[in-house]
Amino acid sequence: MKVILASDHGGINLSKEIASLLEELQVEYEDIGCNCADSVDYPDYGIPAAERVANGEFDRGILICGTGIGMSIAANKVKGIRAALVHDLFSAKATREHNDSNMITMGERVIGPGLAREIVRTWLGTEFEGGRHQNRIGKVADYENK
Repeated sequence: MKVILASDHGGINLSKEIASLLEELQVEYEDIGCNCADSVDYPDYGIPAAERVANGEFDRGILICGTGIGMSIAANKVKGIRAALVHDLFSAKATREHNDSNMITMGERVIGPGLAREIVRTWLGTEFEGGRHQNRIGKVADYENK
């Protein structure tokens, strides 16, 4: 599995924590920034990361900003992306099982590093159930392709 990681200035500390976890788990990843505390615009990082997941260069992506909301909105503008805003373990598991999410977003100002690490661990380790859920994802993809 290959994962792309990106954040804006509001998520830089949590992004470093997640990078550390990915290294511990021996998950191949690329961190595309940002790497500064100066104010930057989340679409400048979230959209390119989402494009690289959508084109198949990466299997999944993790985006972090202050709340996770901006990154989620930006990523979901990219065709083929199913980015879920996640701040709890139940949602991390459900979004993989039911929505086959290929990206998650989190907010550094919303959750702490311990919970964020468990969310990522759960999300990476959960498989898509398929079945009735595949039909629903297909309907979203059909709409995207209009």
